[in-house]
Formats: sequence, structure tokens, C-alpha cells
Amino acid sequence: MRRHAPRLGSLAVVAAVLIVLPFVLSSYHTYLAAEVGIFFIAILGLNILTGYTGQISIGHGAFMAIGGYTTAVMSRDHHTNLLVTMLFAFAFSFVVGVLFGLPALRLSGVYLALATFALALSVQYVPLQWSTYLGGSGGVQSSTTEGNVWLYGVSWATAATLFAVAWLLLRGRVGRAFRAVRDSEIAAVASGVEIGIYKTLAFAISAAFCGAAGSLYVMWLNGFAQPQEFAVGLSLSLLVGAAVAGLGSLWGILAGAAFIGLLPQVSASVPVIGNQHGLDVVYGVLVVLVMLVLPEGFAGLLGRLRVFTQGLNRESTAVKLPESSSQ
Repeated sequence: MRRHAPRLGSLAVVAAVLIVLPFVLSSYHTYLAAEVGIFFIAILGLNILTGYTGQISIGHGAFMAIGGYTTAVMSRDHHTNLLVTMLFAFAFSFVVGVLFGLPALRLSGVYLALATFALALSVQYVPLQWSTYLGGSGGVQSSTTEGNVWLYGVSWATAATLFAVAWLLLRGRVGRAFRAVRDSEIAAVASGVEIGIYKTLAFAISAAFCGAAGSLYVMWLNGFAQPQEFAVGLSLSLLVGAAVAGLGSLWGILAGAAFIGLLPQVSASVPVIGNQHGLDVVYGVLVVLVMLVLPEGFAGLLGRLRVFTQGLNRESTAVKLPESSSQ
């Protein structure tokens, strides 16, 4: 317990800050903070797949689209409570993750990345083909919307819940199997790990997390699901956020979510930018700079700081020992 005390203390501080934030932020900034919470959930899911099992995906925006459209359609056609639609989005995305994960077992590395990229490309055109049910290019408007404070609370409550689920999952037998698959599939098989089961499970869990994030994302868009909101750029942003957070660790995800959630606002504030192309240039430059400074992501920085602090503590202890022995 003492070993986890610093991390638990940090979590308590972050939780306290998140609870206080909506009472001190403006409505607009509360709205942006809710978006960070949504990206937190999506990056958490992607990290389970890419960071812990080594399966590269650049198409997880597709699962956000599935979750988002599930919420919008259920709300529009059946007037289902938005929180209930998020549970359905979670479950439905889990099933789709299994269905995609099974054939993806034959793929790895760049081939899996290309398959997920194709998924991201194709899913955004599904509403155009099924326009009667999914609204076509005009999108789907849910029957109800909620305020910014409500959305902030639901987003971060969901993020905290799924973070706890992920932490418990990854520190147990399932997490050890995921890491074994990532480090060496041959060694994992020799250790008795059923690779197919665990790789598919990782895909399903990851998809479910992104489905819940997509459900919240549609609520963040005032209950409006539209194909262009789930374009390939969203999947690429999630991958950037996961890289900034640090793959294979849960402790930098907040930094990754804040990076992709707030960076567009920071880019827009640069005075020399006059159009969208300029914004894209600033965004790209900032991403490159961050990855050069933090090649292992924010989690890697936290790890180095922890090692540095432990080294200082050992040095201070070594200095005190001779004094105490002489007494």
C-alpha cells in the first residue's frame, strides 16, 4: 500500500481539482474541459490495445462513430435516456470490437494499422449509404440535450469509472497476459497464454471504451451525430494523444487528452495564423516538438522524475546513516 501511496495521492489531488473546476470555470471552458474528459476515455481505450498488447490502430474514431450514432438514433427514435444510450453504445461497440478483432488476428504491425485505417475510412460513409436511418450527410439529431455542467460531470464520472476498471484489469491476470502478448507472442504461447482470446478481448474492450467516448462526444456536439465529425482526422488525433500520454502506462493519459483537446484552441490563438491550413501547420509543429522533448510521452517523464526523486532520497539516507551510527 505504501508503494502506491504517491500515485494514490496524485489521483486524489487530480480528482479534487476536477471536482472544483466547473465551479470556477466559465461555461465555455467547462465545455472544453468536458471534451478533454471524453478524449481521456477514448485514449484510455486505445492505450489498452496499442500500449498494452502492441496492436497498432489508427481507426478508433470508427468506434467513437458507432457509439455516437447509437446514442443519437436511440434518443431520436425511442427517446431513450442519454445515460442509458451510453451503456448501449458501450455494449454494441464491444460486440463490434469482437467482430473486427477476430479476423484481425491474422494481421499485425503495419498490416493491422492499414486495416484499422480502412475501417475509419469506411465507417464515416455508412451514414451516407443508410441515410434513411442515419440521416445521410445531414446527420442525426437526438431528442434531448443537456447543459455544459451536466456533460462535464457525466464525462469525468465516466472517465474515473473506466480508469478504475482499466487499472484493476491491467494489474491482474488479464493485464499480465496483454503485456506478454505485446513483449513476445512466442514467449506468451510458451507460457500458456491464449493469444487469440486476449488479442480479441483487448480489441473489444478498447472498442467499448471508445464507443462510450463517442456517445459522450455526440452529447458534447449538442446531441448531433454527423459523418464529418468522425472523419479519419479524429482517429489520428487519438493516436497522437496516446503517444503524448505514453504507450503502456495509464499515468499520462490526462496529459494526452488535454493535448489533443486544447491544442486546437492554442493553435487558433497564434496571431500569425489566418486560415485552417495555418492552424494545421501550428498543430503539426507542436506535435513534433512535444514528441522530440518527450519521446516516451508524459508517462515517461513521470517515470524519470520518480527515479530522480528516489535517487535523491537514497542519497539523503546514505548521508544520514554515518551520523546515526556514530551516535
